[in-house]
Amino acid sequence: TGFSPRDVTPEATLAVIERLVPGIPEFMRLESGKITPRAMLSRATAGIRGQALIVNLPGSPKGVRECLGAILHQLPHGLEILRGQAGECGGR
Repeated sequence: TGFSPRDVTPEATLAVIERLVPGIPEFMRLESGKITPRAMLSRATAGIRGQALIVNLPGSPKGVRECLGAILHQLPHGLEILRGQAGECGGR
């Protein structure tokens, strides 16, 4: 999800999603930026297609661990909302 000419993941994602979820990659960049300033070079995107959430992750295993660590705790609630199963949203 960087600047490499062969990296077309964000464009492929944008071609199939129905709604953007900009907060997820923004938060991944924010948290990753605490580790390396190169996080600002990420072109990751996220979106919804039907009842599926699609999230671009970095190409490196270390980057994947860092980004998933940043977002995993909130994803179950987001998926509940997406599937119409969520109750109160004003919690944590």
